[in-house]
Amino acid sequence: MMIVGKNIVLTGANSGIGLETLKLLAADNTILAVDLNTDNLSGFDDNVIPYVCDISSQENVDKLFEHASSVFEKIDVFIANAGYMRYERFDTPDWNKTENMFRTNTISVMYTYQKYVQHLNGSDGILAITISAMGKMGMPAFTLYSATKFALNGFQESVRLEKPENLTITCLYPVSTDTSFFYDDKIEKPYPVQTPDLVAKKFVKGMGKGRKKVNPCKMFVFASGLFKVLPFTRTMYRNSEMRKFQRYEERLKNNMD
Repeated sequence: MMIVGKNIVLTGANSGIGLETLKLLAADNTILAVDLNTDNLSGFDDNVIPYVCDISSQENVDKLFEHASSVFEKIDVFIANAGYMRYERFDTPDWNKTENMFRTNTISVMYTYQKYVQHLNGSDGILAITISAMGKMGMPAFTLYSATKFALNGFQESVRLEKPENLTITCLYPVSTDTSFFYDDKIEKPYPVQTPDLVAKKFVKGMGKGRKKVNPCKMFVFASGLFKVLPFTRTMYRNSEMRKFQRYEERLKNNMD
């Protein structure tokens, strides 16, 4: 099935995978493009409707659904793509930082599921969720981010057992993507790295085919199997990524001196 003639809500639409997904879907659908910033959402036709929203609170998610319901008779596809990460050592007590990332990356998506099921009221719909390869394998310096994505992966696995038949859930598991998501150019991105347009193409294709999961990186799929058969290879990989983090910390320290 092609994603054509649909009413779509897309969060995290202003950059990265979200923006590339928007570009692929914009010509043939009507899209409520949601983000904290909308500076990259100009230049599209009138069928792309920018909407500024922080999806990390119940109040704002409620407002998003209210606004979407005023724009669309029905939301055919809801793409829960918004999220963020921090690249740092998880050793400084900070309740708010932990809570805020979980609210954005995890709780908001879980609440969106509930709202969307209620909105559909038995009609067909697609909920597409950007999770992460780090929701399957923890990584140094991404402890908090990985935790939010592990929780989200556990959520999708469980909720599939009880979801209504009218709802299709497609989950995306990208590896490192070459976007501003990595907010500091001193960060050495985890290997391998994919382009956001490639990830978006596979995401949209997976949604159209009703796939449960989309793993855009074949190397990650192969490596996951290899790590199970030869656990020392996973240790070697993680040690390599830890050295990247140590170099990052050293650069930060040198800049402060």
